[in-house]
Amino acid sequence: MDYRVLLYYKYTTLDDPETFATEHLEFCKDLELKGRILVSTEGINGTVSGTVEATDKYMEQLKSDERFKGITFKVDEAEGHAFKKMHVRPREEIVALDLEDDVDPRELTGNYLSPKEFREALLADDTVVIDARNDYEYDLGHFRGSVRPDITRFRDLPDWIKENKEQFMDKKIVTYCTGGIRCEKFSGYLLKEGFEDVGQLEGGIATYGKDPEVKGELWDGKMYVFDERISVEVNQVDKTVVGKEWFDGTPCERYINCSNPECNKQILVSEENEERYLGACTHECATHENNRYVKKHDISEEEKAARLENFKNLVSL
Repeated sequence: MDYRVLLYYKYTTLDDPETFATEHLEFCKDLELKGRILVSTEGINGTVSGTVEATDKYMEQLKSDERFKGITFKVDEAEGHAFKKMHVRPREEIVALDLEDDVDPRELTGNYLSPKEFREALLADDTVVIDARNDYEYDLGHFRGSVRPDITRFRDLPDWIKENKEQFMDKKIVTYCTGGIRCEKFSGYLLKEGFEDVGQLEGGIATYGKDPEVKGELWDGKMYVFDERISVEVNQVDKTVVGKEWFDGTPCERYINCSNPECNKQILVSEENEERYLGACTHECATHENNRYVKKHDISEEEKAARLENFKNLVSL
């Protein structure tokens, strides 16, 4: 394949994120990369796609910069770009946990576990494995037996922990996320909150799935990614589908955004049910005046009314 997708981050000091963002955007555009990069005084967090030659040059440039010494890239082969545009944006944090007393992973973070060590933790009776991602990411795929946080944004994870602190406090905790960046802060936060034995999957799910020994074992479903691919495979041993179709509960791994632009909820839907329910998650969203599915497919009022009748047959959503 001629293209690749790079996933990476580095906690480091960037004195002037705004200037860095402007210059880095031009550098990426010169290489004809596309993607999304966040920069702040605490470092860089990015996913970009491009040709093999362009991504090689990009990785070489960052690795040669003393500020990014030791940076690790997770590399996926691709058939084309995984993004439509190129963005480099300055932010307060490269991953938002919104703590009053922020965590610096360079000073405080959980113990790093290799894929093999993490697999052992998954099988251990005395260990609680907490997914540090959002609920919709978990619903598409997760490690077998892991705890699903009831959150839609990473910044809500601390409040969820406080609500459930008693059941986890005396446990050995291990956490994981897509590429490792969220776990760096989350595991440090757990330590600050008084949890004593905290570990994290080094390199995240992306690294675990490519490890030649574990081969993604004990992962169920697919891994959600924040680009045009939506999801990627992880388990090379005994893949199972855990995602459930929004309307009928059948196995499904196809995510769409609700066609109501004011809702935009991500739901797992088959192509058949997307058509049947006008790409919407509820009757209310299906009838929205700016329904994107209706406009895209130029659905007539008569046909729209016929499809809205399908909602009457649903017991619940």
